[in-house]
Amino acid sequence: MRVTGLIVRALIAFALGVVVATALAAVAQTQFNLAALSALGADIGMDVRVRTTLQDLAGFSPMYGLVTAIGFFIALAVASPIVHFAPKLRLFGFTLAGAVAVLAAILLMNSAFGMHPIAATRSLAGLLAFVLTGAAGGFVYALFAPRRWKS
Repeated sequence: MRVTGLIVRALIAFALGVVVATALAAVAQTQFNLAALSALGADIGMDVRVRTTLQDLAGFSPMYGLVTAIGFFIALAVASPIVHFAPKLRLFGFTLAGAVAVLAAILLMNSAFGMHPIAATRSLAGLLAFVLTGAAGGFVYALFAPRRWKS
């Protein structure tokens, strides 16, 4: 495969990983927030859950997607040479990189803003859910990224 094809494939894998992580995070964020409202006594039906989830996919995803993309760019760049020299750890390495990217991004945002800008990450369960969305994105990247860069 030509180098140009490898670069295109890597970019597609990167985009897919970011989109998966971002979409899953938007859904998780919505459901954690709706669960908190429900715990306060709000009656939240399935129609509200679906509509709110779709709105959050459109509203939350663009900015969070940018944060995820920056985190993934750094984490996957760090993981790539490691995975190159330990190819048996490829799936685990990129999955872990995605999880670490999201965790680092959330912790940096919390530190920078002095608060949790993503309400769902205030609880340990919400934070873990977001970290798992990053792991899913890293896993998707591992599935679609080129294995070797030699032409």
